[in-house]
Amino acid sequence: MASGPGNPVYYVGGAALFLVCALKLPPLARRRRDPLLWSAFTQLFAGGCVMLLAAPRSIVELNRATGVTNCAALVVYAALTAYSGASLLLIIHWRPAPPERTRRAARWCVAAYSLAVLTVVVLFLAGDAPVEQVTLFDSYYARTPWIREMIVTYLLAHGVAAIANVVMCRRWSKEVHGSLRAGLRLLVAAYLLHVGYDVTRLVAVGARWTGHDLDFLISQVSPRCAALSAVIGAVGYALPLVGPRVAGTVRVVRQLRRLAPMWRLLRDVPTPGAIRSSLPWWRTPPAMLLMSRKTALYDAILALAPYCDPAVRDAAHRTALSRCPDEAAAAASADAAMIVVALERQHAHPDRMPDAPGAAAWRAKDLVPLSLALASPVVQDFRAHHRFPAESSRP
Repeated sequence: MASGPGNPVYYVGGAALFLVCALKLPPLARRRRDPLLWSAFTQLFAGGCVMLLAAPRSIVELNRATGVTNCAALVVYAALTAYSGASLLLIIHWRPAPPERTRRAARWCVAAYSLAVLTVVVLFLAGDAPVEQVTLFDSYYARTPWIREMIVTYLLAHGVAAIANVVMCRRWSKEVHGSLRAGLRLLVAAYLLHVGYDVTRLVAVGARWTGHDLDFLISQVSPRCAALSAVIGAVGYALPLVGPRVAGTVRVVRQLRRLAPMWRLLRDVPTPGAIRSSLPWWRTPPAMLLMSRKTALYDAILALAPYCDPAVRDAAHRTALSRCPDEAAAAASADAAMIVVALERQHAHPDRMPDAPGAAAWRAKDLVPLSLALASPVVQDFRAHHRFPAESSRP
């Protein structure tokens, strides 16, 4: 059957498929009648079983446990045929299509591959394989009646599913973007390796039919294709699942980093009436930490509103526009300059509130541009020249 890379390679490939399969359990428990989730779970589970059972050590143990010579060949090839059908069924359910068309294609797929599995079992029982073959079953029994038909059946069933999946995944990847496109392209690579697995074995079997020996294709080449395809396929199926979450976390962390200058500036501003909770970054989910920091920054800006001077903002706005005609950047710099001056005003007179009501703290709707504007030359200039802002425009 399969050898070459050794037992660990098969076990690692199987473990990778089972790991992704485990990721499907929580949503499967919530949506027990979802055909897409069931087909994904079945495909991943069958693939993991194939990889674990195809390891040379597993083949020997299975033959010994059942007492049937080459029983492992029947189990692995039947499982591989079922995996082929499940793979095709998954893509059928996954790819957007009219519901009736999807149901019709799914019924044909289930019927065809159920028949293929049954054919593999019947042909094995009809044939005679008395000599145990752990690594070269296909080539050793390539000329044996019924067994050779079983070998060709499972390889053709596996190859047809792989080619169909390559075509569908490649076409679909052109219509989507992001982690789904990346996952589909990885699946194309994985299914191409499936095709390579089938072709190398068929070539070796055909060589035996013509009296030649190309057994190294079975013992060395095809197992590597199978192991590598399992790992790539696991990543391809997992990427659309975890990709959006990872991308969302990256976006949140990026916002936290961009808000860091404003957080360092305003985190100690007193905010009477606002409840602040200390959330350690190392054990707080990034999204929760971002929400907490944004709330704290809004509270701090609101607390500084009485100290905000619209004259400072107008002056900073004119200065920013004179240096750069970008209105959005100028507005952010003006708001940031006013908040910086208000903070120093509050520090200069913490016990005395301004006599006149303060201006609206800021015009921008996003804290990130405001935080980034703290590093602008306009804000730095106002920070350097307004050391006693209480005297700037208010008594």
